[in-house]
Amino acid sequence: MTTGKPLDVPPAFEAKICPPGALSSRAARLDGPRVFTNGCFDILHRGHATYLAQARALGASLIVALNADASVRRLGKGAARPVNPLADRLALIAALESASLVTWFEEDTPLAAIRAARPEILVKGGDWPVEAIVGATEVRGWGGKVHSIPFLHTRSTTALIERIRADK
Repeated sequence: MTTGKPLDVPPAFEAKICPPGALSSRAARLDGPRVFTNGCFDILHRGHATYLAQARALGASLIVALNADASVRRLGKGAARPVNPLADRLALIAALESASLVTWFEEDTPLAAIRAARPEILVKGGDWPVEAIVGATEVRGWGGKVHSIPFLHTRSTTALIERIRADK
């Protein structure tokens, strides 16, 4: 069965991918309240999908900022990380229903992206105490809220990679 759509056209979800320089203007067009989160999201797993759905449920739209490849390497996760390059990680997160806009940052922290997006709600996973979340001071300063979302499914990309290596 054919749909009549050309196969050489990028999937619609790729329109959610936003270069950092356009983040401010594109984020401003999203429905509010806007939720912002960030991470590596190297090998997407159930914990990631659940967390992102929970984050989206806190507002009308969700902005996800990914660490660029060099930024992931500087986090000390290992020389072979990220497993998936930035372009692939961006596409996978953009394909999720919960993500409204997906961007990236080259720096060690997402502070510049948070300032550009100006979310009403900033979230990180349950392993982050609220007082340690980068951007919390800024978001609270413009009247926003900051949340640490408890994990429903404790998963880890690092643990998954270690299990794969052990099974060799």
